[in-house]
Amino acid sequence: MARTISSWLSGPGSAEPGPPTGYPGERLGLPEHGPGSLAPLGRRLLALLADWLLAYGLAGLGLAFGVVTPTGLPLAVLVVWLILGAVSVRLFSFTPGQLVCGLQVASVDQRGVGIGRAAVRGALIALVIPALFVNADGRGFQDQVTHTAVVRR
Repeated sequence: MARTISSWLSGPGSAEPGPPTGYPGERLGLPEHGPGSLAPLGRRLLALLADWLLAYGLAGLGLAFGVVTPTGLPLAVLVVWLILGAVSVRLFSFTPGQLVCGLQVASVDQRGVGIGRAAVRGALIALVIPALFVNADGRGFQDQVTHTAVVRR
């Protein structure tokens, strides 16, 4: 009797707990290693840092030329980062930081990454908290919502 209730309460599939089978990205049809496989967290963070530093430098140029005020610098960095990310992902499938790290943003539903998806993805990353929620593949909430994945080039 306990076995029947246990399997019913645990939902569909096996009632036996265990490690997930396969490798990250297998459910998406991505290879385990090499080009097209899911990017590791360290590379993604390094790419994000590079993009953020580039946005900070561009906003700093705006500050030097008087386009941005010192109090508006943090907002200018965020806006530059969002625009740079959305436009570059739409045009090239990667941001400058991802280019340096050998990564790109790929669509997992074969529709392509348009400007809308790229903008929503960037906005969710800017909120920070959604990026902390990852699934079994290690994809952040922003990638799950926009049906994208950061993969190796």
